Amino acid sequence: MILTTPLLERLAERGRVVVVATPANAALLANHRAVSEVIVFDKRGVDGGVAGVRRVAERLRASGATTAYIAQGSLRTAVLARLAGIGARVGFATSPGRILYTSRVPFRRELHHAQRLWQLASAASDASAPALRPTLYPRDEDYATVDALLSANGVPVGGPLLALAPGSVWATKRWPSFDALAAELAADSVLRSHRVVVIGAAGDAPLANAIGVALQSVGAAPVIDATGKLSLLGSAALLSRARALVTNDSAPLHLASAMNTPTVALFGPTIPAFGFGPLAAKSDLVQQESLPCRPCHAHGPQACPLGHWKCMRNTSPSFVALQLRETLSSETPL
Repeated sequence: MILTTPLLERLAERGRVVVVATPANAALLANHRAVSEVIVFDKRGVDGGVAGVRRVAERLRASGATTAYIAQGSLRTAVLARLAGIGARVGFATSPGRILYTSRVPFRRELHHAQRLWQLASAASDASAPALRPTLYPRDEDYATVDALLSANGVPVGGPLLALAPGSVWATKRWPSFDALAAELAADSVLRSHRVVVIGAAGDAPLANAIGVALQSVGAAPVIDATGKLSLLGSAALLSRARALVTNDSAPLHLASAMNTPTVALFGPTIPAFGFGPLAAKSDLVQQESLPCRPCHAHGPQACPLGHWKCMRNTSPSFVALQLRETLSSETPL
Protein backbone atom coordinates (compact mmCIF):
# COMPACT_ATOMS: atom_id res chain seq x y z
CA MET A 1 0.00 0.00 0.00
CA ILE A 2 2.82 2.42 0.78
CA LEU A 3 4.25 1.95 -2.70
CA THR A 4 0.79 2.53 -4.19
CA THR A 5 0.67 6.11 -2.93
CA PRO A 6 2.42 7.67 -5.97
CA LEU A 7 -0.34 6.12 -8.10
CA LEU A 8 -2.96 7.57 -5.74
CA GLU A 9 -1.34 11.00 -5.98
CA ARG A 10 -1.44 10.77 -9.78
CA LEU A 11 -5.10 9.73 -9.82
CA ALA A 12 -6.06 12.51 -7.39
CA GLU A 13 -5.00 15.02 -10.05
CA ARG A 14 -7.86 13.68 -12.17
CA GLY A 15 -10.62 13.42 -9.60
CA ARG A 16 -11.93 11.68 -6.53
CA VAL A 17 -9.95 8.62 -5.35
CA VAL A 18 -11.63 5.73 -3.53
CA VAL A 19 -9.39 2.97 -2.15
CA VAL A 20 -10.41 -0.55 -1.17
CA ALA A 21 -7.96 -1.76 1.47
CA THR A 22 -7.45 -4.34 4.20
CA PRO A 23 -7.88 -3.02 7.77
CA ALA A 24 -4.11 -2.60 8.31
CA ASN A 25 -3.58 -0.82 5.00
CA ALA A 26 -6.66 1.33 5.50
CA ALA A 27 -5.05 2.72 8.65
CA LEU A 28 -2.07 3.89 6.59
CA LEU A 29 -4.37 6.04 4.47
CA ALA A 30 -6.33 7.54 7.37
CA ASN A 31 -4.95 11.02 6.72
CA HIS A 32 -3.76 10.75 3.11
CA ARG A 33 -4.33 13.88 1.05
CA ALA A 34 -4.90 12.00 -2.21
CA VAL A 35 -7.64 9.74 -0.85
CA SER A 36 -11.29 10.78 -0.69
CA GLU A 37 -12.68 7.55 0.76
CA VAL A 38 -11.36 4.25 2.08
CA ILE A 39 -13.54 1.15 1.91
CA VAL A 40 -12.29 -1.47 4.35
CA PHE A 41 -12.25 -5.01 2.94
CA ASP A 42 -11.65 -7.39 5.84
CA LYS A 43 -11.20 -10.42 3.62
CA ARG A 44 -9.84 -12.57 6.45
CA GLY A 45 -12.58 -11.53 8.85
CA VAL A 46 -16.11 -10.20 8.52
CA ASP A 47 -15.86 -9.84 4.74
CA GLY A 48 -14.65 -13.38 4.10
CA GLY A 49 -16.40 -15.60 1.57
CA VAL A 50 -18.75 -14.78 -1.29
CA ALA A 51 -21.21 -12.86 0.90
CA GLY A 52 -18.44 -10.58 2.14
CA VAL A 53 -17.20 -9.84 -1.36
CA ARG A 54 -20.75 -8.93 -2.39
CA ARG A 55 -21.17 -6.58 0.59
CA VAL A 56 -17.93 -4.74 -0.21
CA ALA A 57 -18.89 -4.63 -3.90
CA GLU A 58 -22.12 -2.86 -2.99
CA ARG A 59 -20.20 -0.27 -0.96
CA LEU A 60 -17.84 0.22 -3.88
CA ARG A 61 -20.77 0.58 -6.30
CA ALA A 62 -22.28 3.25 -4.05
CA SER A 63 -19.03 5.24 -4.18
CA GLY A 64 -19.66 6.00 -7.85
CA ALA A 65 -16.26 4.77 -9.03
CA THR A 66 -16.06 4.34 -12.80
CA THR A 67 -12.52 3.00 -13.25
CA ALA A 68 -10.72 0.43 -11.12
CA TYR A 69 -6.92 0.45 -11.02
CA ILE A 70 -6.17 -2.98 -9.63
CA ALA A 71 -2.80 -2.74 -7.92
CA GLN A 72 -3.33 -6.00 -6.02
CA GLY A 73 -3.81 -8.40 -8.90
CA SER A 74 -5.71 -11.29 -7.33
CA LEU A 75 -8.73 -12.80 -9.05
CA ARG A 76 -10.83 -11.93 -6.00
CA THR A 77 -10.02 -8.22 -6.40
CA ALA A 78 -10.94 -8.33 -10.07
CA VAL A 79 -14.22 -10.07 -9.23
CA LEU A 80 -14.92 -7.37 -6.65
CA ALA A 81 -14.52 -4.62 -9.25
CA ARG A 82 -16.71 -6.52 -11.72
CA LEU A 83 -19.45 -7.09 -9.15
CA ALA A 84 -19.34 -3.38 -8.29
CA GLY A 85 -20.29 -2.62 -11.88
CA ILE A 86 -17.06 -0.77 -12.66
CA GLY A 87 -16.80 -0.81 -16.44
CA ALA A 88 -13.12 0.05 -16.83
CA ARG A 89 -10.78 -2.30 -14.98
CA VAL A 90 -7.02 -1.76 -15.35
CA GLY A 91 -4.33 -4.12 -14.12
CA PHE A 92 -1.08 -5.85 -14.96
CA ALA A 93 -1.01 -8.26 -17.86
CA THR A 94 0.66 -10.87 -15.61
CA SER A 95 -1.89 -10.75 -12.76
CA PRO A 96 -4.14 -13.72 -11.91
CA GLY A 97 -7.20 -11.50 -12.33
CA ARG A 98 -6.26 -10.30 -15.82
CA ILE A 99 -9.06 -12.28 -17.47
CA LEU A 100 -11.51 -9.74 -16.02
CA TYR A 101 -9.51 -6.63 -16.94
CA THR A 102 -10.60 -4.33 -19.74
CA SER A 103 -7.08 -2.89 -20.02
CA ARG A 104 -3.83 -4.76 -19.38
CA VAL A 105 -0.59 -2.94 -18.60
CA PRO A 106 2.82 -4.60 -19.09
CA PHE A 107 4.51 -5.58 -15.82
CA ARG A 108 7.97 -4.05 -16.20
CA ARG A 109 10.29 -6.04 -13.98
CA GLU A 110 13.16 -3.59 -14.40
CA LEU A 111 11.28 -0.81 -12.61
CA HIS A 112 10.79 -0.16 -8.94
CA HIS A 113 7.36 -1.39 -7.88
CA ALA A 114 6.23 2.16 -7.09
CA GLN A 115 6.97 3.04 -10.72
CA ARG A 116 5.21 -0.08 -11.97
CA LEU A 117 2.09 0.84 -10.01
CA TRP A 118 2.29 4.45 -11.18
CA GLN A 119 2.22 3.22 -14.76
CA LEU A 120 -1.23 1.68 -14.28
CA ALA A 121 -2.55 5.22 -14.72
CA SER A 122 -0.21 6.13 -17.59
CA ALA A 123 -0.71 6.10 -21.32
CA ALA A 124 0.74 3.16 -23.21
CA SER A 125 3.07 5.58 -25.00
CA ASP A 126 4.56 6.75 -21.71
CA ALA A 127 7.58 4.45 -21.74
CA SER A 128 9.33 5.88 -18.71
CA ALA A 129 8.25 6.59 -15.17
CA PRO A 130 9.69 9.50 -13.18
CA ALA A 131 11.66 9.14 -10.00
CA LEU A 132 9.02 8.59 -7.34
CA ARG A 133 8.79 8.56 -3.58
CA PRO A 134 5.77 7.30 -1.63
CA THR A 135 3.87 9.61 0.70
CA LEU A 136 2.28 9.19 4.12
CA TYR A 137 0.72 11.82 6.35
CA PRO A 138 0.84 11.00 10.07
CA ARG A 139 -1.77 12.81 12.14
CA ASP A 140 -1.13 15.24 14.98
CA GLU A 141 -1.97 12.47 17.45
CA ASP A 142 0.66 10.22 15.86
CA TYR A 143 3.34 12.84 16.43
CA ALA A 144 2.05 13.46 19.95
CA THR A 145 2.36 9.75 20.76
CA VAL A 146 5.93 9.73 19.47
CA ASP A 147 6.81 12.85 21.45
CA ALA A 148 5.42 11.25 24.60
CA LEU A 149 7.42 8.06 24.01
CA LEU A 150 10.65 9.96 23.45
CA SER A 151 10.05 12.24 26.42
CA ALA A 152 9.43 9.24 28.68
CA ASN A 153 12.82 7.93 27.60
CA GLY A 154 14.62 11.20 28.31
CA VAL A 155 15.02 12.37 24.72
CA PRO A 156 14.61 16.15 24.37
CA VAL A 157 12.82 17.70 21.41
CA GLY A 158 15.16 17.42 18.45
CA GLY A 159 17.46 14.98 20.24
CA PRO A 160 19.44 12.87 17.75
CA LEU A 161 17.99 9.43 17.05
CA LEU A 162 19.11 6.40 15.09
CA ALA A 163 16.34 3.93 14.26
CA LEU A 164 16.87 0.18 13.90
CA ALA A 165 14.29 -2.18 12.40
CA PRO A 166 15.59 -5.73 13.07
CA GLY A 167 12.39 -7.64 12.32
CA SER A 168 10.79 -9.28 9.29
CA VAL A 169 8.01 -11.77 8.75
CA TRP A 170 10.50 -13.77 6.68
CA ALA A 171 13.17 -15.37 8.87
CA THR A 172 16.07 -15.28 6.41
CA LYS A 173 15.57 -11.54 5.87
CA ARG A 174 16.46 -10.83 9.50
CA TRP A 175 20.09 -9.80 9.75
CA PRO A 176 21.27 -11.48 12.98
CA SER A 177 23.70 -8.76 14.13
CA PHE A 178 21.61 -5.74 15.04
CA ASP A 179 22.66 -6.11 18.68
CA ALA A 180 26.33 -6.10 17.72
CA LEU A 181 25.67 -3.09 15.47
CA ALA A 182 24.17 -1.19 18.41
CA ALA A 183 27.37 -1.83 20.39
CA GLU A 184 29.41 -0.57 17.43
CA LEU A 185 27.33 2.61 17.30
CA ALA A 186 27.85 3.19 21.02
CA ALA A 187 31.61 2.91 20.54
CA ASP A 188 31.71 5.30 17.59
CA SER A 189 33.06 8.71 18.59
CA VAL A 190 30.29 10.53 16.72
CA LEU A 191 27.33 8.17 16.55
CA ARG A 192 27.35 7.43 20.27
CA SER A 193 25.71 10.82 20.85
CA HIS A 194 22.57 9.43 19.20
CA ARG A 195 19.92 7.45 21.08
CA VAL A 196 18.97 4.13 19.52
CA VAL A 197 15.27 3.46 18.98
CA VAL A 198 13.94 0.11 17.78
CA ILE A 199 10.76 -0.01 15.72
CA GLY A 200 8.68 -2.99 14.69
CA ALA A 201 5.74 -5.15 15.63
CA ALA A 202 5.10 -6.49 19.13
CA GLY A 203 6.67 -9.79 18.08
CA ASP A 204 9.98 -7.99 17.54
CA ALA A 205 10.30 -7.16 21.24
CA PRO A 206 12.91 -9.93 21.87
CA LEU A 207 15.08 -8.39 19.15
CA ALA A 208 14.76 -4.98 20.80
CA ASN A 209 15.65 -6.55 24.14
CA ALA A 210 18.83 -8.09 22.68
CA ILE A 211 19.80 -4.66 21.37
CA GLY A 212 19.14 -3.19 24.80
CA VAL A 213 21.37 -5.80 26.47
CA ALA A 214 24.17 -5.03 23.99
CA LEU A 215 23.95 -1.31 24.72
CA GLN A 216 23.92 -1.95 28.45
CA SER A 217 27.02 -4.12 28.17
CA VAL A 218 29.04 -1.20 26.79
CA GLY A 219 27.62 1.39 29.18
CA ALA A 220 25.58 3.20 26.54
CA ALA A 221 22.25 4.97 27.02
CA PRO A 222 19.31 2.56 27.23
CA VAL A 223 17.54 1.50 24.07
CA ILE A 224 14.17 3.08 23.29
CA ASP A 225 11.92 0.12 22.58
CA ALA A 226 9.02 1.20 20.34
CA THR A 227 8.13 -2.32 19.18
CA GLY A 228 4.39 -2.85 19.34
CA LYS A 229 3.86 0.60 20.82
CA LEU A 230 3.07 2.57 17.67
CA SER A 231 0.67 2.33 14.76
CA LEU A 232 2.09 2.25 11.24
CA LEU A 233 1.53 6.00 10.92
CA GLY A 234 3.04 6.41 14.38
CA SER A 235 6.13 4.53 13.22
CA ALA A 236 6.29 6.83 10.19
CA ALA A 237 6.08 9.84 12.51
CA LEU A 238 8.93 8.42 14.61
CA LEU A 239 11.07 7.87 11.52
CA SER A 240 10.56 11.50 10.56
CA ARG A 241 12.33 12.33 13.84
CA ALA A 242 15.27 9.96 13.18
CA ARG A 243 18.48 10.94 11.44
CA ALA A 244 18.65 7.53 9.77
CA LEU A 245 17.21 4.03 9.73
CA VAL A 246 19.01 0.70 9.45
CA THR A 247 16.54 -1.93 8.32
CA ASN A 248 16.05 -5.30 6.73
CA ASP A 249 14.05 -5.63 3.51
CA SER A 250 10.77 -5.08 5.37
CA ALA A 251 7.94 -2.59 5.92
CA PRO A 252 9.97 0.04 7.88
CA LEU A 253 12.13 0.49 4.77
CA HIS A 254 9.06 1.76 2.90
CA LEU A 255 7.86 3.87 5.83
CA ALA A 256 11.28 5.56 5.77
CA SER A 257 10.99 6.12 2.03
CA ALA A 258 7.67 7.89 2.56
CA MET A 259 9.15 10.12 5.29
CA ASN A 260 12.40 10.62 3.32
CA THR A 261 14.49 9.31 6.22
CA PRO A 262 18.06 8.37 5.19
CA THR A 263 18.15 4.59 5.01
CA VAL A 264 20.70 1.80 5.12
CA ALA A 265 18.90 -1.26 3.77
CA LEU A 266 20.18 -4.80 4.33
CA PHE A 267 19.32 -7.30 1.61
CA GLY A 268 20.04 -11.02 1.95
CA PRO A 269 17.93 -13.65 0.16
CA THR A 270 16.14 -10.97 -1.86
CA ILE A 271 17.58 -8.25 -4.07
CA PRO A 272 16.60 -4.61 -4.73
CA ALA A 273 16.14 -5.48 -8.40
CA PHE A 274 12.85 -7.13 -7.46
CA GLY A 275 11.57 -3.57 -7.20
CA PHE A 276 11.32 -3.00 -3.45
CA GLY A 277 14.46 -1.07 -2.57
CA PRO A 278 14.56 2.21 -0.59
CA LEU A 279 13.36 5.42 -2.24
CA ALA A 280 14.49 8.03 0.30
CA ALA A 281 16.59 10.76 -1.27
CA LYS A 282 19.57 9.40 0.64
CA SER A 283 19.70 5.62 0.87
CA ASP A 284 22.37 2.95 0.65
CA LEU A 285 22.30 -0.80 0.17
CA VAL A 286 24.27 -3.45 2.04
CA GLN A 287 24.32 -6.86 0.38
CA GLN A 288 26.62 -9.75 -0.52
CA GLU A 289 26.57 -9.15 -4.26
CA SER A 290 29.09 -11.84 -5.14
CA LEU A 291 27.10 -14.76 -3.72
CA PRO A 292 25.92 -16.89 -6.67
CA CYS A 293 22.93 -18.22 -4.72
CA ARG A 294 21.28 -14.81 -4.48
CA PRO A 295 18.41 -14.29 -4.86
CA CYS A 296 17.01 -17.57 -3.62
CA HIS A 297 13.37 -16.57 -3.10
CA ALA A 298 10.86 -13.87 -4.01
CA HIS A 299 10.27 -13.01 -0.35
CA GLY A 300 12.88 -14.82 1.73
CA PRO A 301 12.44 -18.43 2.86
CA GLN A 302 12.12 -19.38 6.51
CA ALA A 303 15.47 -21.20 6.28
CA CYS A 304 18.46 -20.93 3.93
CA PRO A 305 18.04 -23.59 1.20
CA LEU A 306 21.80 -24.27 1.32
CA GLY A 307 22.13 -24.11 5.10
CA HIS A 308 24.87 -21.46 5.28
CA TRP A 309 22.86 -18.18 5.22
CA LYS A 310 25.98 -16.33 4.08
CA CYS A 311 23.89 -13.58 2.51
CA MET A 312 23.24 -12.27 6.03
CA ARG A 313 25.89 -13.89 8.23
CA ASN A 314 28.74 -12.49 6.10
CA THR A 315 27.64 -8.90 6.66
CA SER A 316 29.68 -7.51 9.54
CA PRO A 317 28.36 -4.98 12.09
CA SER A 318 31.47 -2.83 11.61
CA PHE A 319 30.78 -2.55 7.89
CA VAL A 320 27.15 -1.56 8.48
CA ALA A 321 28.24 1.02 11.06
CA LEU A 322 30.70 2.45 8.53
CA GLN A 323 27.98 2.57 5.89
CA LEU A 324 25.64 4.33 8.29
CA ARG A 325 28.24 6.96 9.11
CA GLU A 326 28.86 7.55 5.40
CA THR A 327 25.13 7.78 4.76
CA LEU A 328 24.80 10.48 7.40
CA SER A 329 27.96 12.39 6.57
CA SER A 330 27.11 12.54 2.86
CA GLU A 331 23.85 14.32 3.65
CA THR A 332 24.65 16.54 6.64
CA PRO A 333 28.07 17.24 8.17
CA LEU A 334 28.46 15.37 11.47
